[in-house]
This record gives sequence, structure tokens and C-alpha cells, in this order.
Amino acid sequence: MTGVDLSLIISFYNKPEYLELIFSSLERQSFKNFEVIIADDGSNAAVVEKLSRMIQLATFPIQHIWHEDIGWRKTMILNKAVQASHSDYLVFIDGDCILHKNFLEEHYNNRHLGNVLAGRRVNMSQNVSSLLTHEKVSKGHLERRLLLNLLFDRLIQKHGSHTENAIYIRNNWLRRFFNKKDKGILGANFSLFKSDLLLINGFDERYIYPAYGEDTDIDFRLRLKGVKIRSLKHIAIQYHMYHKTLDRPSENSTIYNETVAKRISYTRYGIKKL
Repeated sequence: MTGVDLSLIISFYNKPEYLELIFSSLERQSFKNFEVIIADDGSNAAVVEKLSRMIQLATFPIQHIWHEDIGWRKTMILNKAVQASHSDYLVFIDGDCILHKNFLEEHYNNRHLGNVLAGRRVNMSQNVSSLLTHEKVSKGHLERRLLLNLLFDRLIQKHGSHTENAIYIRNNWLRRFFNKKDKGILGANFSLFKSDLLLINGFDERYIYPAYGEDTDIDFRLRLKGVKIRSLKHIAIQYHMYHKTLDRPSENSTIYNETVAKRISYTRYGIKKL
């Protein structure tokens, strides 16, 4: 496929019910000229079959990139998705993050070569997550009613976190005011030109454990190459479905600390194997 302006890469594993909600939010996007690449880290046969039916019904182009499940290999499947992309601009999200209707438009309109756009997300509670349905998302619940649910849940029930990230700001002065600080890359919500990612050879595939490393690592290595990190807080908004916090194994820290100590920008374990 050719002619798309943006490639949305979704890291995914065995959660089609979340992907259905993401697809519902993609149907409402104000920005239309995009493709979706599902970077599937080894979902089982039943899920792959369901995905196939979902892809046939979607109104936007989708590629499903899959490899065998032999453990957590998110960085490897992301590199494969990058290679399969047809656009020179890439947006990355996780497969449990639902998108505000202006999410892709904001990433695309704020793009700039030599910059990474780093958005943030709202961490919904289990209760608020359970309220989301395909029908609600399709009818604009995220933009019209969800903020009230989130505020009530946070202030009264003391559930969820980063609820303030759900506030969408249109005023340019306020956008600059709230984005003065460099927040760093969040792997579930960032975008950049493909050429900037290739400067560091993509993701380091030695990270084979979840929850820490793969986004911190590319943040560090991109900075070494002179790529700037720009915050899109209150601009590119996404809503993170509830799940239990994952452990952070020490093996990832060891790899990252070595990268920092040696100031390695171009990994030998990325898209090109050296």
C-alpha cells in the first residue's frame, strides 16, 4: 500500500476486546489518511482468527505482523512493524490504550524532523474501564462524558491516576505553558519520523522483559543523536485500560545501564543485525 501520511503501530498480545475499542476510536479520528500495523507478539490461534474478522470489517487499512510466542519480544515485533510501514511518519501506542478523536491529527500536525512527540495517558480504574463499550466509544463518549466519570472516580472513589491528562487543551498559549518541561518518551504514546528512528537502528531487541527499558532506551539513544523530545501533554490524549502493574526485572536495567555508560546511540541489536 502507498499514499498514507501516517503509520499507527499498535503493540498487541491476546487482548482483542481492547483492540475493538481502539478500532472504534480510530473510526472517529479527525485525521483519516493513516494505516494501522498490529505488532502482534505471538497471540494464540483463536485471537488471530478473530483479528482476521476484525480486519475485514475495518474501514481503514490494516497490516497484521505476527511472530511465534516464545516469550516477551515486543521490541522485536515493533522493529518488524517499522520495516512493514508504508509511511515516513510513525505513531506508537500500546494495545490497551483508547484514543481521543484528535489523537492522530495532533501527532501529525505537530511533527517535525529531528523531534519526538511524547504524549501522556490517563490511567483508568477497573470500574471506569469496564464502562467503555464499542457503542459508547463510537458515539463520542470519550470526549463528551468520560472526563466526568474519571473525575468522579478519582475525587470520590480515589481510583485511577493521571486523570488531569484527560483535559484536552486547544489554546496554543496554554499548550506551550503546560508543555515547558521535557517529560520523556512514554512507549504507549509517542511519534517520530521513521528516518529519526533509523538513526539509532530502531528498538534494542535485547529487552525481553516487560515494563521497563524499551522506551527509556530509545529516549536516551535518540537524545545522543541530537533528536529533541517535545511534550504533547493535554494535546495527544489516550485512555489506558486498567490492568495490574507489571514487575520490572533487573535484567532490563543491566542492559540500559550499559548503554548509558558506553553512550551507545546505534544499537547492534536492532533492525539491522550487526
